Amino acid sequence: MTLKNKNLIVSKKYYPELDEGKHYRARIGFILMSTDLASESDFFKMVPEGVGIHITRLKTDDFTTNETLLRHIEHMAEAAARIQPDTKPNVISYSCTSGSIVIGEKKIFQEIKKGAPWTEPMCLVTGVVDALQELNIKKLVVGTPYLDEINSAEFQFLTEKGFEVLDIQGLNLKTGVEFGRVTPNFWKKFALQLDQKKADGIFLSCGGIRSLEVVEEIENIVGKPVLTSNQAQFWSCLRRAGIKDKLNGFGKIFQRDGDSIKKN
Repeated sequence: MTLKNKNLIVSKKYYPELDEGKHYRARIGFILMSTDLASESDFFKMVPEGVGIHITRLKTDDFTTNETLLRHIEHMAEAAARIQPDTKPNVISYSCTSGSIVIGEKKIFQEIKKGAPWTEPMCLVTGVVDALQELNIKKLVVGTPYLDEINSAEFQFLTEKGFEVLDIQGLNLKTGVEFGRVTPNFWKKFALQLDQKKADGIFLSCGGIRSLEVVEEIENIVGKPVLTSNQAQFWSCLRRAGIKDKLNGFGKIFQRDGDSIKKN
């Protein structure tokens, strides 16, 4: 160290070694609700080495209805623009199942692209549809924490996408904090109660519930695929970012390459 004058330090000349950084394989951004108590920890459980997870949150009412979900779109572009714009994530996904359904995929993609034109836009239900199609699930049962007005919208959405919903049952909880307090063991029991012999698979719907950790337990009992919102979305985002890793512990879907996925 040398002092050029009393106040200025002049460093020696260095030649730092640079590489592609910690997230050298891909970067994925997620727009979460401020009330979501599960998604963030789920993503970091599933993330492969070399993949970056970047998260921002929308301020949302802790009262989940069709009306409050519609408001999420108001700040979607701004939220997308905040997610690591200097490193430009490969994919940015709006991480809310019910909000994706109520607002609509196309509108969400447009707003994400408005804020982050460099990224591939995604939303949670797009990932769910990707996973259902990849696993060739045509008939399914669905369990949710939602009010029945949201369950009705989800039933219509899945039906219009070409799936046969044999049953959809919701817990009629009102707040995201309540969603996150339902135990994983309850989701396992609920899924087993909902299962039908004719069902090709089971879907536990909502990014804010603690269902990921019991996916493989349920699959081992019922002998068919089980999807959760965070698992299906994360799998689809990885595949869209070119990450084909086969991960263990998170269900059958992670053994699939995702060749059926069509980019948005």
